[in-house]
Amino acid sequence: MDRTTNLLGALALALTDKMGAELKDIFDRSGETAAAVIVIGYVPGISVQILRQVLDLSHPGTVRVADRLEEDGLVERRSGLDGRTVALHLTRKGTIMRKKLMMRRLDMLEAALEGITTNERGVLADLIAKVLTNLPETEMGKHRICRFCNVQTCSDCPIRGHAI
Repeated sequence: MDRTTNLLGALALALTDKMGAELKDIFDRSGETAAAVIVIGYVPGISVQILRQVLDLSHPGTVRVADRLEEDGLVERRSGLDGRTVALHLTRKGTIMRKKLMMRRLDMLEAALEGITTNERGVLADLIAKVLTNLPETEMGKHRICRFCNVQTCSDCPIRGHAI
């Protein structure tokens, strides 16, 4: 293992821990619940089955997440397209929470980049994009990687195929 590999691992873990703490600070739910709010906002009407795959949870685990979000007034269940499935939609309160989560994520990431020049940020973006192209192993893996992304910002996503 070289230094770059080790530093990348430390950075990934530090950012994951920091993001988890920041999001839990404004959204007192654990696990993939915050990601569920963000993904449902990207794909209004998403089924529990597709959400389950994006979050990499069991079906019962995803149903429990949806139950908690519904109890919190953030999500509502509607009839799906075929009448047998359930479509998940954010409520007004859920949309507001999603915006807060996205802003907190952005603020945390901006703070991590403090002191890096515009030119350095461009170089870093190119290097990160190269690394990201190596990561998804499946079509759903693309969606999983982008579950917290601000897709409007990333109009030229480096992940091949269509992510969220």
